[in-house]
Amino acid sequence: MRRTTALLATCLLAVGAVGCSKSDDEKANDCAAALTERTGGDSADTPTVSEAEERVDALDNTLADMVRSGYEGVAKDAADTVEKKTKDGGKSRPEACEPLSEDDYTALLMAKAIDGLGWTGEGGEFDKLKMVEGLGD
Repeated sequence: MRRTTALLATCLLAVGAVGCSKSDDEKANDCAAALTERTGGDSADTPTVSEAEERVDALDNTLADMVRSGYEGVAKDAADTVEKKTKDGGKSRPEACEPLSEDDYTALLMAKAIDGLGWTGEGGEFDKLKMVEGLGD
């Protein structure tokens, strides 16, 4: 009887802990919100990890296209600007970002920096025209 009670209590605690844990998207949203102050981005911009990766990939592809087209200097300026923005506000990782892997955290940090620079459109996608305009300021 004691074993059954102990086993049942252990199972209930395990199920309760799993039920109370946050989803990956919720963890990413919490991290993105924590990064808002650091990057100066829009507080409503809380991308999932996959959305952040899409934004960063779009920037990477644009920079690669620029280099292939002979605009290495502008591409370097853009890359340097994003790197500087990711370092603004300190290097420490916010507590809300601790549950994320290093790759997921880096994608969110880069995506929030892109937003903080004003290089995103209405739906949060990377906007290369806004990037070029921002670099001209």
